[in-house]
Amino acid sequence: MRLRHLVSLTIVPLVALALTGCGASEVVPAGAATPAGNGETSYPLTIENCGRTVTVDAAPQRIVSLDQNSTEILLSLGLEDRIVGTASWTDPILPALAEANEKVPRLADNAPTYEVVLGADPDFVTASFGRHFTQGGVATRDRFDETGIGSYLSPTDCDNGVSINGGGTRTTALTVDALYQEITELGRIFDVSDRADKLVDDLRSRAAAATAGIDASGATVAFWFADTKTPYVAGGLGSAALLASTTGFTNVYDDLDDDWPATTWEDLVDRDPQVLVLGDLQRDRFPGDRLDDKVTFLESDPLTRTIDAVRNHRYIALHGAELNPSIRFVDGLEKIESWMAEHRDEL
Repeated sequence: MRLRHLVSLTIVPLVALALTGCGASEVVPAGAATPAGNGETSYPLTIENCGRTVTVDAAPQRIVSLDQNSTEILLSLGLEDRIVGTASWTDPILPALAEANEKVPRLADNAPTYEVVLGADPDFVTASFGRHFTQGGVATRDRFDETGIGSYLSPTDCDNGVSINGGGTRTTALTVDALYQEITELGRIFDVSDRADKLVDDLRSRAAAATAGIDASGATVAFWFADTKTPYVAGGLGSAALLASTTGFTNVYDDLDDDWPATTWEDLVDRDPQVLVLGDLQRDRFPGDRLDDKVTFLESDPLTRTIDAVRNHRYIALHGAELNPSIRFVDGLEKIESWMAEHRDEL
């Protein structure tokens, strides 16, 4: 079984998917079957995905997921027996998915080569970040097309049909609906819509419970993802900014459009956040990836130790996958809720 992609767009009716800012909605062309009433997908299925029209003739059976966020969605949908490779990890697997993940081959801890991906003989490739589909990444989507391999990019990385991590810039703030759209569309593609609906319902319920009563009352926050030399912080339109706005914090970098712009320590000191959300990354790619290294740096450097959050030890530790748009977004909300319960009187 192979999948074909329609390069040119046709005028077709849209099926609305209650989301904003992601620039991708499902397309059902004339003559194509619609979902069966029992939740089963009727093929061929056509989906508009980040500026490309993707047509799937049958449920893919050999999937390569190019990063952790995508892999954990697929595992949550019970597709471990169809995943023939995964790559680009920042954190240990979610405990609830650990047993399923044991069956999945790790092609690379970071991005794999195109040849390594081909060696897994996939019929479909998924990714959370468009950098994998660029020149200099794993391979362009056109190149996958040439070998009959279907591809899908998360709507969380798409704005007006352009990949953010593939060189674009956000023009509208990311919403959690883009994540729910990704889960729903993957459920349709792989013919597990009932599982996808349940996963979305579970995440919605957890998010509602985590945010009930949370109000940081505009307390200022900065999100430091990585690198002690040139810190990468969260801009105002991406996933970490969504964590801030959902919980009532004011992101001191909400004036920047990039998801993770590089800044200077002098600038962070000038912005003087009351709280620092620190990425606890297990990948060891940059200085200060891990939480302990970040805290040691902040509290020993003569400049950074003057920051309000550092002087008062107001740190919230989140894994890298919790700072990126993924199913762990809700885990991030729950950790912020737990921290707020202990430190509310300090703000």
